[in-house]
Amino acid sequence: MSKMLRWTDEQLAAHQARHPNPAPAAQSRADRAAAVLKRNQAKGRLPRGTMNKTEARYATYLDQQKLAGAVLWWNFEGVKLMLAKNTSITVDFAVMTDAGILEMRDVKGAKAMIEDDARAKTKIAAALYPFVFKFVYPASKGGAGWIEEEI
Repeated sequence: MSKMLRWTDEQLAAHQARHPNPAPAAQSRADRAAAVLKRNQAKGRLPRGTMNKTEARYATYLDQQKLAGAVLWWNFEGVKLMLAKNTSITVDFAVMTDAGILEMRDVKGAKAMIEDDARAKTKIAAALYPFVFKFVYPASKGGAGWIEEEI
């Protein structure tokens, strides 16, 4: 017959002091997804007007499109739109297409990185302003091409 091990309060406290981080419990699917999203997000905000690596790649793409004549003009973080009192959205890229249409494009590292608050703000902006709003993300990791998702 097995004997049950019972610790005193002092023994338990001593054990917990020696082993402060117990093994993590099994994560739910939502917890794992949140952890992946957090890991993929920028470690900190860059100063205004400074592009991250994905935005810099997209700027290069826009320059190529400009040389090809598909884009007439673009500007990085040049447009800030007011949505409500104390609520605004600064779009990553304002782009004038060869058709003369002004598009507001928000660049993300992947489709999964489009958070609910960004999607909500963009939908509100699309309802308030006469521009085309798009989320843009790479077609493949490190590969060529971009996917544009119109809001």
